Amino acid sequence: MPKKVWLLVIGMFINVMGNSFLWPLNTIYMHDYLGKSLSVAGLVLMANAGAGVVGNLLGGYLFDRIGGFKSIMAGIIISIIGLVGLVFWHDWQPYIWFLTLLGFSGGLIFPSMYAMMATLWPEGGRKAFNSIYLAQNVGVAIGPALAGLVASVSIDYIFPANLVFYVVFFFIAFFGYRKLEIAPDRHTSVIKENKKIRQKAPFYALLIISGGYLIMWLVYSQWMTTISTHSLSLGISLKQYSLLWTINGLLIVIGQPIIKPVISRLENKIKTQIIIGIVIFSISYIVVSFAASFTMFIVAMVIVTFGEMFVWPAVPTIASQLSPKGREGFYQGIVNSFATMGRMFGPFIGGILADQYGMQVMLFILTAFMIIPIITSLLYDRPIKKAGYQPESRL
Repeated sequence: MPKKVWLLVIGMFINVMGNSFLWPLNTIYMHDYLGKSLSVAGLVLMANAGAGVVGNLLGGYLFDRIGGFKSIMAGIIISIIGLVGLVFWHDWQPYIWFLTLLGFSGGLIFPSMYAMMATLWPEGGRKAFNSIYLAQNVGVAIGPALAGLVASVSIDYIFPANLVFYVVFFFIAFFGYRKLEIAPDRHTSVIKENKKIRQKAPFYALLIISGGYLIMWLVYSQWMTTISTHSLSLGISLKQYSLLWTINGLLIVIGQPIIKPVISRLENKIKTQIIIGIVIFSISYIVVSFAASFTMFIVAMVIVTFGEMFVWPAVPTIASQLSPKGREGFYQGIVNSFATMGRMFGPFIGGILADQYGMQVMLFILTAFMIIPIITSLLYDRPIKKAGYQPESRL
């Protein structure tokens, strides 16, 4: 990778490592320490993710208007403000407000990071987004392990720990990202000329694939919410639950050589790649629905990890292929906002189903939902074929 791309990769690693101190423990904190039900905790996480949807759309728009550096810095500064608030005030009501603010600020950051990767290293293709994906998961490998240790001393310490990582990210972005230049013809052609996109087929295709992406994240979010509290109710410790995420992150890194031959064969068959990932996803939730020991939770996590390795880098790659010049940020913002909507509705829907019918029924129902992304993956390119659109024409 070019050296300038490494700056983005390192920044994403620090960002996610800090985030992972908080997001796996949110439901546990609200349920076990603040005494709220899973449904109520789901509502708070819905507010957090709803703010993230707004942040994602605004972040993508700001990238196209003012550039990645300014939009990322805005997100980091707002995140630091929110985390300073949580350090000093993390009772019930302040927790809701500051967590919602963190959802918005995180949304500002992610589409700009993906769009900068697409514009700085366009020839990287799937490799570019896979590098960001790997950076995220190395952060996930380290962050929850550290969070488990910190929380075992006092769960209140996770807030200042998260703040420290964002301060580090601030300095990386402030001194590193302002030097990253985007080629003008790739960044501003649509904005400056103020022209409409001549064909709507790519945007319709993006909405279809993003709809399936939403469902996948709705189901995947259960690992961070309902499954976390379920594992603790079975006698699994907080350290062990955090270790599951360490296994997830490490496996994504060391598993790359394992899946590389398959990915290479599917390089021009991204639709097949996504469907394989969805099927693997679904198997993992069947396993976790019967899990009664830590070993079974590890097995389920290993399976879901291989599934996500096929899916998560593929959808941003499709968005990059479909996006017109000057709209990279907007298209990545759309993809990220749909993922965030999945994280928004997932905890609430999962919480209600778990409270009403129990964990096993909830997992069976949500596993059945995975039929939807299979259908959207099969059909998303229909508008493109009908319109005769070629992605490389870059409308």
